[in-house]
Amino acid sequence: MKSGSKTVVLAALIGNGLIAVIKLVVALISGSSAMAAEAVHSFADTGNQFLLLLGLKRSRKPADAEHPFGYGQEQYFWSFVVANMLFFVGAVVSIYHGIDKIHHPHPIEHPYLIYAILGAAFLIEGYALSVAYKELNKTRQPGIGLIQAVHRTKDTNVAVVFFEDSAALTGLLIAFIGVMLAQLTGLMIFDAIASITIGALLALVAFLLAYETKELLIGEAASPKNVELIRQTTLDLEQVTAVGIILTMHMGPRSILITMEVEFDDKLNTDQIETTIDQIEAKIRKVVPEADKIFIEAEQVAGGVAKRPDSSRT
Repeated sequence: MKSGSKTVVLAALIGNGLIAVIKLVVALISGSSAMAAEAVHSFADTGNQFLLLLGLKRSRKPADAEHPFGYGQEQYFWSFVVANMLFFVGAVVSIYHGIDKIHHPHPIEHPYLIYAILGAAFLIEGYALSVAYKELNKTRQPGIGLIQAVHRTKDTNVAVVFFEDSAALTGLLIAFIGVMLAQLTGLMIFDAIASITIGALLALVAFLLAYETKELLIGEAASPKNVELIRQTTLDLEQVTAVGIILTMHMGPRSILITMEVEFDDKLNTDQIETTIDQIEAKIRKVVPEADKIFIEAEQVAGGVAKRPDSSRT
């Protein structure tokens, strides 16, 4: 069964690939700079989906001696590459087409064909965006806004597709307005401005994606909610008297590295402590399924930490 992340990427890949070919044909027939920019945009998005699938495949490689914590962060790396591709291929080429149209204006032919293709592309991109939206909603907490949910998600594939498809729909609207104004006024500069605007939009999306993936690449912690679940789940065991520092880091969308200080009841012997540690790990993985590697350090915990309400320690 395909993972939700893979389903989102495949839906975007099929949609963008189909749209890219159609847009290119129409751009060549009509001579529209905005349509050429949209074709470049869709081809860039199609290439990006292949990169996301590559990252997803490589991130699932099992841990080995050289990478003992696995390859989960490969997904973040390839998402970062996608952000760069979106800028250099999508944004720069679109802006170039717009500037070239300003210096070498030529009339748009078959504008109604452009409108038809833009409408069809809007429906296809809308469907791909709805797939990403549904996947994003699966992990979206009540009361959390859509943009904040995208920022919080650790699945960069879903975030990339959501950003790309949102930009695609906006770009289609910009292209429509640019072509329509050029047709109504006879001024081809509107078509050129539309192309430049689409390029600027892609540059903004590329920056946002690069920022989001950068945070995960340098080691982003688990959500405060998950950290609190880890703490409370550990404190629920009678054998635990206090929980100290908890350090977490996402090694992938569904892989969290956890290290924590735990103070055990003085009455426990070594075997009992080992048994309790096994119980802690099992309970943590039950409430936080993403918990992968868990390292527990048994020691006296300093003040200012969470303790059991019935603990007699000071």
